[in-house]
Amino acid sequence: MPTNKHKRKASAHTKPKAAKPPGLITSHPKAFFLVGILFVALSIYLLAFKSQDNAMFGLAMLSLITGVGLAISAKVAVTKKTTS
Repeated sequence: MPTNKHKRKASAHTKPKAAKPPGLITSHPKAFFLVGILFVALSIYLLAFKSQDNAMFGLAMLSLITGVGLAISAKVAVTKKTTS
């Protein structure tokens, strides 16, 4: 019986990882950045002229948070897309 037995490498049996399908924001980052800026502009308008009502103030805050989050995530997607 030979002393040096042939052993298989564990890396030879790994399966290739499936590529994740691109998301909607990563597919169209510039459009989502503009939508985010539109939400921010809408919230500024609501805060400046319609904030006397509590419902409009709440809508302005929701619009501001959504717009900033959308713009930041689209900006990150643009930078990842250009570096890749």
